[in-house]
Amino acid sequence: MTRLQPTSASGSAGLVPGTHADAIAVVALEKRYGQLAALKGISFTVKPGEIFGLIGPDGAGKTTAFQILAGVMNASAGEVSVLGRSPRLARLALGYLTQTFSLYLDLSIAENLRYTAGLRRVSTARFAELAPQLLQRVGLAAFADRLAGQLSGGMRQKLALCCALIAEPQVLLLDEPTTGVDPVSRREFWDLLATVAAQGVTVVAATPYLDEAERCHRIALIYEGQIQQIGSPSQLRAGLGLSRIELRSPQLAAVETALHELIAAPASATAPVVIDLQTFGDRLDVMVSNAAVGEQTLRVALTAQQIPLSHLRHDQPTLENVFVHRLRQQGSDPPYLPFPAYRASQQIGEMAIAAQNLDKTFGTFQAVKQVTLNVRYGEIYGLLGANGAGKTTTIKILCGLLPPSAGRIQLAGETTDLHRAEVRSRIGYMSQKFTLYDDLSVLQNLQFYCGVYGVPRQLHREKIDWVLDTCGLSGREHTPTASLPGGWKQRVAFGASVMHEPDILFLDEPTSGVDPLARRQFWRLIRAFAQRGTAILVTTHYLEEAENCNNMAFMVAGEIVAQGSPSTIKASQPGQLIELVSDQPQAASDHLKQHLEDWRVSIFGDRLHLVLDDADRQLPAVRQWLQAEQITVQSVRPIPFSLEDAFIGIVQRASNSTTPQVQS
Repeated sequence: MTRLQPTSASGSAGLVPGTHADAIAVVALEKRYGQLAALKGISFTVKPGEIFGLIGPDGAGKTTAFQILAGVMNASAGEVSVLGRSPRLARLALGYLTQTFSLYLDLSIAENLRYTAGLRRVSTARFAELAPQLLQRVGLAAFADRLAGQLSGGMRQKLALCCALIAEPQVLLLDEPTTGVDPVSRREFWDLLATVAAQGVTVVAATPYLDEAERCHRIALIYEGQIQQIGSPSQLRAGLGLSRIELRSPQLAAVETALHELIAAPASATAPVVIDLQTFGDRLDVMVSNAAVGEQTLRVALTAQQIPLSHLRHDQPTLENVFVHRLRQQGSDPPYLPFPAYRASQQIGEMAIAAQNLDKTFGTFQAVKQVTLNVRYGEIYGLLGANGAGKTTTIKILCGLLPPSAGRIQLAGETTDLHRAEVRSRIGYMSQKFTLYDDLSVLQNLQFYCGVYGVPRQLHREKIDWVLDTCGLSGREHTPTASLPGGWKQRVAFGASVMHEPDILFLDEPTSGVDPLARRQFWRLIRAFAQRGTAILVTTHYLEEAENCNNMAFMVAGEIVAQGSPSTIKASQPGQLIELVSDQPQAASDHLKQHLEDWRVSIFGDRLHLVLDDADRQLPAVRQWLQAEQITVQSVRPIPFSLEDAFIGIVQRASNSTTPQVQS
């Protein structure tokens, strides 16, 4: 990408105190809406070329902070300096990507980009040079003539980033820019951010994906309008004072039950408290106050209950561990409330959804190609794929919203007239785009869905109260839905989709934009529904949570290219996954991509993941390439494939087998 040239903001008035070295300086910033204080005196600075993460739960004040930094909202108190000026006077030098990005749906990708360039006074010659590079970097070059209204959510996000970058801003403000973006595109997205930051562009980003936050230079943790901590990812992890133990067992549910007892146990010199645990499909992450003694405690507890242990490994905490622990200290952990169920559950193991050779064609475009899958009652089935792979179209066909062009479907024992009321009353559907009405209050939305789904009137109050309590909205049920943060909307939409106790539940990216604590709650509820016998088909771009699925399918260009359990899919990957720790992870990544295919090199915080076909032969060359650039390799070790690594490898190999590769 051509180096971005600085754009000067006109005018000299409105200067705000701040050092010359700071691109952004925020001092005691406050914002009040009547009696509500959204920001309570936050202060931070951001250096030129720094990637600064503003991380917090839904409703923490992140979007308010972005709107003030972008000059579209005034502060109630405090000082803000952007490039040495007030935000309003610096706007020509800013790129701002909002959560609800403003694209023109009836314009094509190229037309949206050209229109934005015109508004931002980009010359015709510069536009012609820069636009193809941006579209190529985010994988949209082949779709330049497609209308924005026909793009998937992730593709729209990438187009919105291009629109923010086309004017070559000095400061880039990104409010959850990768929500709804698939893992392949998220890696490309953050590689592009690293490139522009290396050229001196200052980036401030909010993200609910804390593996992405690992790529920030510094992070501010914000909660209820106040910044709790600021530091680099390594500083925040070290400051946690806890150790993480990865634990695997063939009886993971029994392990989880046993360890919940340890969490409640009092601390002592010989048996430290197990601070936290989180389920990731085939493993548990256990946080302990002392690694060695914690391991001994775990082994003793599991041996006493005759629970076999297949794997135990020590590792440093993740940023998600830091985030969750700090929020729990603040009392922000949402309550887990059992669902008030009245209907008898289905027979676990019987067939709920059966699809054979499904096709779907729109004009000359074939969106779904020969899809075959089966989902049983009591099973969580994941349908995963890159943006535009055909997942949402497949779900709409399976739940009777779209007729297939070819193929057969069995849904809840029915094979014809799947749109009938009797069939649809047994189905719950949470769509990728919110199923709520923005002009209604939260309570009015829930009352509406109780009526639509035929919930008995005498149960309305109990079901609605359960949703409100689970979402943390008790006492705020009259809040207009439009004013809720995206993550809260997702929680309410999930509650609305299950109030009628469906036998089959379709969840299209249910945790998109949801913070980690709420994500944990989502999946605990999803697992509870499955244990009752509900058949669940779910899509997600957060691959760690996809580990909770019993079985899954990966889709590429409308076709299923891999199918099986998470463990089976990971074990079937060719080659070896190598973890490489370097003192310069970004530089190491950039250099290795000159020798290896881009998808084989990815940054995970302060380390790299490399996919090598022959590690014994290739690793010496990797060391030599980095040594030649004076990049120190601190450690190298083989590690098991994560589901995200497996997903990216499968998608890229499948794409490469059908797409001619152009060598640079």
